[in-house]
Amino acid sequence: MKERFRLFLNRLPWPPLLVAALLLGLAPFVPEPHLLEKLRLLLAGRLSRPLDIFDLGFHLLPTLLVVAKLLVGGSESRPAKNR
Repeated sequence: MKERFRLFLNRLPWPPLLVAALLLGLAPFVPEPHLLEKLRLLLAGRLSRPLDIFDLGFHLLPTLLVVAKLLVGGSESRPAKNR
């Protein structure tokens, strides 16, 4: 299972993942990002509606994938070419 997750992360390309993390993490930009609002509700103990919990996960998922990809190594190790 661990190796399958590593392979999944290695197949995710960096550019779309970073764009998704930035856009979903900061959207909507005005009056405040959903992610900040939901984290504030979570820390205050007021995040109880299922829709709010789903919304937090939806906006946080790309950021969690970026962190996981960084922790796992980011890119597949390739064997050195023979010269």
